[in-house]
This record gives sequence, structure tokens and C-alpha cells, in this order.
Amino acid sequence: MKPITDAEFAQFQRFIFDNAGITMAVAKKALVTGRLSKRLAAHGLETFGEYFKLLSSGQHPGEVQMAVDLLTTNETYFFREIKHFEFMRTQVLAARSRQQPYRIWSAASSTGEEAYSMAMVLADCMQTTPWEILGTDISTKVIDGARRALYSMERGRHIPPEYLRRFCRKGQGEYDGHLLVDRALRSKVSFRQVNLNTALPELGQFDMVFLRNVMIYFNNDTKREVVARVISTIKPGGYFCIGHSESLNDISSAVQMVAPSIYQKPV
Repeated sequence: MKPITDAEFAQFQRFIFDNAGITMAVAKKALVTGRLSKRLAAHGLETFGEYFKLLSSGQHPGEVQMAVDLLTTNETYFFREIKHFEFMRTQVLAARSRQQPYRIWSAASSTGEEAYSMAMVLADCMQTTPWEILGTDISTKVIDGARRALYSMERGRHIPPEYLRRFCRKGQGEYDGHLLVDRALRSKVSFRQVNLNTALPELGQFDMVFLRNVMIYFNNDTKREVVARVISTIKPGGYFCIGHSESLNDISSAVQMVAPSIYQKPV
């Protein structure tokens, strides 16, 4: 297998931008090489240019999705950026006397830790009030992993001890060193593949949406388009949480900041 050339890397920069809206820096060349090399080997190809031609032929949609999966997967963990979950808890407690379901969307749910963290908070707080959580991601591979809900104990190191006891099962035998999210909690969380860089399917309206640590991969034009789509699904008075390293400055005026990285849609 020949090393990836600058011209070939540029082809994959365009590929991931066209398919996921992600602007890939030159520093990611090693990542592209590492993650796609096995796919070249699987097809008996010598160059990354040949693999790009295969992806561009229109004859291998499954392979295109596999390449997108490999190039967009990012590691996460339970209760990442805890202040968002503390804020969510206050909003959930204030809403638990109502009759209609409280709905939250984890819009870049990766392998599911964020969505299940939300579910633990809601299961703890909501009593008899109905609630729903939707987790979506562009990668079908991570969505499949989220549905399995099996994680290394290291990924769960920030789960509060009480939640760990109530909502997780400790793996045994071949699953030693892992945790499994409880079946009852899993049943309250649904996952589906959604590409935020295209028109959204019908998802309904949400009381709160998390879109965290994703916009850093988009250019400003893509950020504006994605944020506008996501905000359109938030109910008036609902909340939008982004990553602490991200900002909506010059991106959207449709929501108002109420705390760092937390915005509210006007009523």
C-alpha cells in the first residue's frame, strides 16, 4: 500500500465535507491513513486514489457509509461537561408536574453515552411525568454501538455512584471491566441515523437539544445551516446546549444565551 499523497488527501477532505459537512485539517492526514488503510486492504487496492474512485463510482453505497463512519467517529464519555447536566436537572424538576412528554435530543450522540446520561437524570427526576430521549449521529456504526449500550468502566468513570448502582449492570466473564446500561433505561432511549448537514427528517419538537463538540469541525457557513436546522426543532422557551469551547457568535441570533454554552429559544 502506497502512502497517501497530498492530492489524495485533498480528495478525502472534499469527500467528508460533501458527506458530513466536516472541514478536515491537514493535520488529520495520519487519521485518514490509519482509519482507511484496512478498507484499502479489504478491496485489494494499492493507493488511496483507487479507493476514492471506488467511493465515487456510485456502486458501493455501503462502502461510502463505512468510510463516513470511520472518518467521523469521536470518543465521548458519560456526563461529559457536567454543568449541562446540572442545568438540565433544574429544568426537568421544574417541568415534572406537566402531562405532555419532556423530550430531549442528543443531536450528535456518538456511541450513546450522552443520551444515556440524560436518561439517568430524567429517570431520577421525572417520577410519573412521561419523557423521551432521541439520540442521532451520522455514523451507523456508532448508532449500532449505542443500541448495545455496553461500555468500558473507564468510559463510565463520571457516572454518579448512585446512578451507577441504579442504572448499570456490571459485566462478568468475557465482559469483565465493562458496564451495561439497564434494559429498562435503554427502552426509553431511541437512536437513529441523521445527517445534520442535510434537511432533517420529521423528528418532532424538543424541550432541550444538545449539540456539543461538533461545530468545531464545521466552517462558519455549515455551522449556520446546521444550527438553523437544529433550532427549528426546539420548542419556544426550550434550550440549546453546545460545547464549552464553541460559540454561536455570528452564527445565530435565534436563541439567547442564558449561561455559558447554554441558549434559550424565545417564547
